[in-house]
Amino acid sequence: MAIKEYDVFVIGTGTAGKTVAFECAEKGMKVAIADNREFGGTCPNRGCDPKKVLVGVTEAVQLSENLKGNGIISVPKISWKHLQKFKSTFTDAVPASTEKKLKEAGIEMFHQSPKFLDENTLSVEGKTVKAKKIVIATGQKPMELKIPGREHLKVSDDFLELEELPESIVFVGAGYIGMEFAHIAARCGAKVTVIEFGDRPLGPFESDIVSHLTKASEEIGIKFIFNAKVSEVEKLQKNFRVSYEKNGKTESVVARMVFNTAGRVPSIDDLDLEKGNVAFEKRGISVNEFLQNTTNKSVYACGDVSASGALPLTPTSSQEARIVSLNIRNGNHTKMDFPPVPSVVFTIPQLASIGLTEEEAKEKGYDFVVEYKSVPKWFNAKRINDDVYAYKTIVDKKRNIVLGAHIIASEAGEMINLFVLAMCGKLTTENIKAMIFAYPTWGNDIKGMV
Repeated sequence: MAIKEYDVFVIGTGTAGKTVAFECAEKGMKVAIADNREFGGTCPNRGCDPKKVLVGVTEAVQLSENLKGNGIISVPKISWKHLQKFKSTFTDAVPASTEKKLKEAGIEMFHQSPKFLDENTLSVEGKTVKAKKIVIATGQKPMELKIPGREHLKVSDDFLELEELPESIVFVGAGYIGMEFAHIAARCGAKVTVIEFGDRPLGPFESDIVSHLTKASEEIGIKFIFNAKVSEVEKLQKNFRVSYEKNGKTESVVARMVFNTAGRVPSIDDLDLEKGNVAFEKRGISVNEFLQNTTNKSVYACGDVSASGALPLTPTSSQEARIVSLNIRNGNHTKMDFPPVPSVVFTIPQLASIGLTEEEAKEKGYDFVVEYKSVPKWFNAKRINDDVYAYKTIVDKKRNIVLGAHIIASEAGEMINLFVLAMCGKLTTENIKAMIFAYPTWGNDIKGMV
């Protein structure tokens, strides 16, 4: 059988992979793409999009809870079954729709994870293919916890597909995923316990702002066990016992279901990278400033799987894909240069962040001023009877520009985007205060934060 040859072979059909494939095909290049899972990638199939649908219903319940007795007579109940059915209207069509668009673009598809045979050769679906350029955009996968009984642990994919919500759940890990799912589960009626190795949730985020979220989480019934290392998961008759080490002692908690939300790692195990002379590290595929592999110049990487230093988020994946696409089509001329990138944790309330934390600003030696306030009496929180609203901003004293902004509020995710504009535009605090925003809106509040 003749060996098929391509200009570009993309591994992964998520945001990053699709973008490169479509742009290269549009310029007349012969392109193929492969994925060992449903086409479309994590975000629309089993990640941020379906999660946000689940969050939406809990937001309606929480708002009703806040306003009960102030115009709301009773708080609505959540039907998990109906919620999952609604969620599926967003996810069910994604794989077929993705494949249809790829076919229309003339991109050949493979439904298996390829393996490198040499620097420009892959084995996929029993075929040998060659490509001038190979793009690795395989994303990330749940990190395996190497403990006895790990086969009993469920992951985020399983949570999003639950037909019924168990009455009790343990989440191992209090990062983005653990915190978001814990809030969803607790508001849908489950008894939730979160076991975290560190001394608080959301380690990379501003600690003062996280403390408000920890308290708000406990008030809806979420139990935290901090400074604890999970050591074993044991199957009982109906439940699972999760053992953990804390303060030199072994303790345990019992629940109907246990989820591994301890973090994600690059999805590269099945690629035989060594055979392709592809350098990789703990964070993913090693890349230079052009997102080209450091050892195999025929290989590029973009999205969550690249060790570019960017946050593993959908918007940064799109940006990296654009860079890879340009460099493949035009030669290495476009360097990686990311603007400030916001992060949002879609709990209730939301926690949003951009730029430096106070600790990071100290480490970098900036001369800065910090403004940190809890402001539940501000109108936007007060009108919905929400008692959690706080912010911390870090401003450079010399230049009078924002170095970091951290917010906890019901609309923090939208508010942080205004700080993106301010930081990308290097607006001074005077510039921000001089702007006229619509009132009364959450966005208008940022003028009082600097």
